[in-house]
Amino acid sequence: MLSTSLLILAGALLIEAALGYPAPLFAAIRHPVVWIGALIAALDARLNRPSLAFARRRRNGMAALLLLLLATIAPAALVQGAALAALPGALALPLLALLAATLPAQRSLHDHVRAVAEGLEQHGLEGGRAAVAMIVGRNPQALDEAGVARAAIESLAENFSDGVVAPAFWCGVAGLPGIAGYKAINTADSMIGHRTARHEAFGWAAARLDDGVNLPASRLAALWLTLAAALTRGAEARGAWRAVWRDARHHRSPNAGWPEAAMAGALGLRLAGPRIYGTARVDDAWMGEGRAEASAADLRRALALYRRACALQLAAVLALALLAW
Repeated sequence: MLSTSLLILAGALLIEAALGYPAPLFAAIRHPVVWIGALIAALDARLNRPSLAFARRRRNGMAALLLLLLATIAPAALVQGAALAALPGALALPLLALLAATLPAQRSLHDHVRAVAEGLEQHGLEGGRAAVAMIVGRNPQALDEAGVARAAIESLAENFSDGVVAPAFWCGVAGLPGIAGYKAINTADSMIGHRTARHEAFGWAAARLDDGVNLPASRLAALWLTLAAALTRGAEARGAWRAVWRDARHHRSPNAGWPEAAMAGALGLRLAGPRIYGTARVDDAWMGEGRAEASAADLRRALALYRRACALQLAAVLALALLAW
């Protein structure tokens, strides 16, 4: 039932915002995404041999994705079904919410981006570079202070969509199986969904499916950020809307441009644009028409906007859960 999924989601968002994923738990059993990643790595090693033809590797990638989804969605569905059948709702729903709370990244994303602001404030450029290297794939040594701040703000915007809104959306649609399946797809895309000699064929299905499942969340993320801008001092909702309308479709990603444009327009910044990953330069369109010289203070403003956007999403989920119930 939709009301059950929404109640699970509301509990999961509250638990994750309050507790995150505790470090002792990670040390003891790691994290569900680590388990998913280990399965993806095993499938990649077994089914993506360089000696195979391109078409065969693409078919193997599709098969690997199906196996991955079966291995994540089926157990989650069994656990949810058993909990709802065997336990009263007052026990089953909190238990399922606790399990689902391991998969969004509201708190960890906030903490990682805040660490970049603190690094810049306390240790200058090198502190910022060390912190931003934990959350972006580009070469931190090629970034000046403004580049470090922009990279962290872009990561905050994009991962708000991929790491917070999308897991919430699919949990709201299908409960624990929905959020587990989404995290499997998103993790597969991050590991094998690259246009490299090794993964262009094998990761094709994961990349295409990830684009599809993230489409509704990217639009929702832009909406939450735009609405949050109306509630955040120093942010501009009209600027966010203008940037999304004008710039989002020009981003090289079909989804990342939406939250990045909303964040850029809300804060009066320019985000994305040309970047360096490793030694390769990636030319991308600019999101927003403000200044490119971002700072640690802008990172703090972005975090305030992010917190309000998360709160708006939670409020909407609670309202929908009450209506459905």
